[in-house]
Amino acid sequence: MNQDIQFVWQEVYADLSTPAALWQLAIIVLACALAWFINGALRAYVMRSAPDNWKLGIGGVNRVLFPLTSLIFVLVAKAILGYWQHTSLLRLASTLLLAMAVIRLVVYVVRYILAPGGLLKTLENSISAVIWVLLALHLSGFLPDLLNTLADIKFKLGSHQVNLLQTLQTLVIIVTTLLVTLWFSRFIENKLMRAQNVNMNMRVVLSKLLRILLLSIAMLIALSAVGLDITVLSVFGGALGVGLGFGLQRIASNYVSGFIILLDKSMQIGDVITVDTHYGVVNELRMRYLVLRKLDGTEVIIPNEVLIVSPVINHSFSDHTARVQMPIQVSYDSPLDKAMQLISEIAKRHPRVLLTPEPAVLVKGFGESGIDLLLSIWIPDPEEGSASLQSELYLEIWRAFQKNHIAIPYPQREVRILGNPTPSVS
Repeated sequence: MNQDIQFVWQEVYADLSTPAALWQLAIIVLACALAWFINGALRAYVMRSAPDNWKLGIGGVNRVLFPLTSLIFVLVAKAILGYWQHTSLLRLASTLLLAMAVIRLVVYVVRYILAPGGLLKTLENSISAVIWVLLALHLSGFLPDLLNTLADIKFKLGSHQVNLLQTLQTLVIIVTTLLVTLWFSRFIENKLMRAQNVNMNMRVVLSKLLRILLLSIAMLIALSAVGLDITVLSVFGGALGVGLGFGLQRIASNYVSGFIILLDKSMQIGDVITVDTHYGVVNELRMRYLVLRKLDGTEVIIPNEVLIVSPVINHSFSDHTARVQMPIQVSYDSPLDKAMQLISEIAKRHPRVLLTPEPAVLVKGFGESGIDLLLSIWIPDPEEGSASLQSELYLEIWRAFQKNHIAIPYPQREVRILGNPTPSVS
């Protein structure tokens, strides 16, 4: 068992029945209370006067500041109180507060990187469990013995002999480097996506390229930090090239197609498009696929390669407005001019219908049961759908027709019986 930790526990046990323990407990409670008050006031001030983009992350930052502020108060009190009495209890408290701060900091970084979901929850629980287990081993004094045991477990990796402790340290360094890099790239990406003077597609391209560049640099730095020769990556690069040539060519094609779509500006986020039988709004443009949100709320994942090799109807490529056509039929006995005037006035009164181009009511032909009319209107927001719009217009037209005695015909058939054969009498 670690002698230093054993000495700390002996001091704590000896001080439990003395005023020294009460002083230390009072300092711990006071430090936590002061930290809670200061961070609460800081949070209230920032939420009241800070910009909106700061308010999104202030909650997570405040969770990290609380244990850090408490730790600072405890360390200052420990340095002052150490002139008169033992401070082993404050030492244990500072260790616990440090572990809490590390956990909350890592969780905050992970939440900033990943979207809410099962993976985020699992990663948070795993990180917290690992840190608390290491802290428990440290406080119990068994951590040095465990590290020595891991160092004694050796195995060969190619021509090099490594131990399990070095392998775990390498994984920790690589994961830490990647987390910091992903956090930094997400921070830069959020800044870049708010640049209104840059085209949306260009913002997406720059953010993706920046993430790839930063991850590549982070991997090289991490591998160099753990002592691996990065020249071995040339072998991996050759193997990757062969894999792309054989089994991964479709995946590579989707990635290249994604960059082409973003750079040629044929589609942008918010465009209304039709791909095959899917009609909806472009919700996301990713490296490998496009997310199309249909008007019923469902989302369709379309590989970028399909958008390159298949015809795509972009309803808002040059103009975001869209035309909606509604067939209407009136009876031959109804006043046609009055019916067309009512339909036009109803369309112009609807808030979603544009007045330029002006709504048009056209006579399409003379049907079997009535006169066929067509209402043609333009709307500025096709991504909101047209079903509710047509329903509202049809309802208003129906009410207007009822009020002005304009009939909507229904199919009629005239049956004639030719001849009147006399029934035979037997």
